[in-house]
Amino acid sequence: MKLQKTVIAVALLAALSACSNDDDTNQGDKGFNLTIAHINDTHSNFDPVKSSFTMGKDGEVVFNEFGGYPRLLEAANEIKEETSQPLLFLHGGDAWQGTAYFKLNEGTANADLLSQMGLDAMALGNHEFDLDTSKLASFIDSVNFPLLANNMDAGLDSALSGSTNLKPYQLFAFDGATKRTISEVTEANDNEQIVAVIGVVLEDMPTIATGTGDVKFENEIAFTQVTVNALKAQGVNKIVVLSHIGNARDIALAEGTTDIDVIVGGHSHTLLGDFTDLGHGDNGVYAQLVKQKDEVGQTCIVQAGQYAQAIGKVDVKFDSEGELLSCAGQNTLLTNEEFYNDGKREESDLLTGADHEKVASFIDENVLIDDVEENNDMRVHIDATYKPALEEAYGEVVANAPQEINHERRPGDGGTDKHGSDVAPLIAEGMVYWANQTDVNSVIGKKVQIGLVGAGGVRTDIASGEFREGHASLELLPFSNYLSVLTINGEVLTELLTSTIDATLPVGSHAGKFPYVGGMRYTFTEEVKNTSGNISSIDINTGTETEPRWEPISSATDYVVIVNNYNASGNDGWNALGDAQLQATDRVDLVKTSTGYKAYKVDHLTYNSTENTYSVVYADSAPSCDDNGTDICNTDALSFIDYAEEKVVLESLPFESTTVIYKD
Repeated sequence: MKLQKTVIAVALLAALSACSNDDDTNQGDKGFNLTIAHINDTHSNFDPVKSSFTMGKDGEVVFNEFGGYPRLLEAANEIKEETSQPLLFLHGGDAWQGTAYFKLNEGTANADLLSQMGLDAMALGNHEFDLDTSKLASFIDSVNFPLLANNMDAGLDSALSGSTNLKPYQLFAFDGATKRTISEVTEANDNEQIVAVIGVVLEDMPTIATGTGDVKFENEIAFTQVTVNALKAQGVNKIVVLSHIGNARDIALAEGTTDIDVIVGGHSHTLLGDFTDLGHGDNGVYAQLVKQKDEVGQTCIVQAGQYAQAIGKVDVKFDSEGELLSCAGQNTLLTNEEFYNDGKREESDLLTGADHEKVASFIDENVLIDDVEENNDMRVHIDATYKPALEEAYGEVVANAPQEINHERRPGDGGTDKHGSDVAPLIAEGMVYWANQTDVNSVIGKKVQIGLVGAGGVRTDIASGEFREGHASLELLPFSNYLSVLTINGEVLTELLTSTIDATLPVGSHAGKFPYVGGMRYTFTEEVKNTSGNISSIDINTGTETEPRWEPISSATDYVVIVNNYNASGNDGWNALGDAQLQATDRVDLVKTSTGYKAYKVDHLTYNSTENTYSVVYADSAPSCDDNGTDICNTDALSFIDYAEEKVVLESLPFESTTVIYKD
């Protein structure tokens, strides 16, 4: 991190803060200053992510790589070296899942690498519950920093109940810039300042995560206020919340409580700040000050994007009574120093000489992007320990992508247009193609018309170049979901689209539930800004992908849809599908076996109103998907592999299937 750039940026931001303080010391009556470096939703991106940026709002596009764990480590180390005042380095959760590294190593590789980061604490994300609580417990007990969650009760879970490294909060005692962890306020010395970091996890975790075991999750606002009150009663007056609930709910948490000074967030993958000049959109205010419940106090909110591409740094000032005086800072995208003028990244596309210097100069002058070298020790360790197995696991080349195909969860995010992701519609179209192949369709017994995909189930862009089997099964669709086929009418389909899109409209909301489609198209028009809208047009494709023929969808007509079993069972807010199966359903869940494909008949779903979760009741037996099972259950990935192999050349669909018109 270039010190001069960072100092200038923070100085400018501090001048715009709601209030300021010229006192820069941390002793006695003179207040306390704290720097927080933070990351979130790193999702096992040990290697850099291929990406691009623009040199100015309408400037040239430069193809580069962002982040990766070694580059994050180097950036964090530079912040620590440049900062002479008290500092915390925090992770907002969801280190798990996302790349082939996690598929091959589960939690062990993350435990290894994150323990080298010098983290002070991490919030529990929903993807930390993707396996089971035994594997999560192993991860928690292996790392050298605490995992935090104050609104979670693991007492009844046999795997997690005994973990001493899973805590509601962690106390840090500072003597100047010297920091130590303490368990009780009474352990602090008279000359030390105490900062509490409280973990907050999703209260509706069982509706999102599949491996929560016997853990109970409690109200985010109510439980956190109780914890804050208890700490305040003990004399702790500097309180940081480390959350994994999403930016919109971070704001609600700040507005619904008192005495929280800073919220360091995760879950919504929000790269807070105006990155329009880099082609990455205006994603909301970094270090936003939100009025608390008493309309007197203020809470500062930050979050640092996704996939280990950026690091956040916020400087916080307190007065001698622990009242928040100001907060200022920024996110910084971390780029490599190899630039191309085309997404194919061929040798002829490499920028050299004056062209390279032009990009380097632009980066030097822009405070929101920085060229940071990778930490060499961590890179060597990854390449020696984890890379060989990863390379072997990718399998055969099945297609080629002439250009990068972009994925964003919600239209308009990350500088995208009103149509959003180009990858998710391709996957949905591929599911329809796969289901209607003779060997698959013979076990379904009916033609599949529509594919539905939740944006959060798609984890990466499709890079230009060779597309191998592992790009689908290990990266793009890594959750090993099987596909479900069921019949719903147009009314249910419209309600599903409306309710899931409405839930993504609030600023900073988690957009994993956003629906993309294949075999059809729709337009959603927002009516109440950031609140609600309606499906203004919806059509089914009765033709082909290359020669579509559009006919309006009727609310009373039945349609055969294919969707992964996670969303088919009403998870992550897809309640319209869950509710449609409560009495009865014709749904079948599709897996692959050693001899072909097999369909498991679902009789109906049941609903737990207390936890807002659905359970599947099979007519006979359920798919056997555990480590000892006989079924090959990742038919979501297998379907796209078959589709890619058929296409040979992977390109965006020739038509737009998803359109969102936002209200001005």
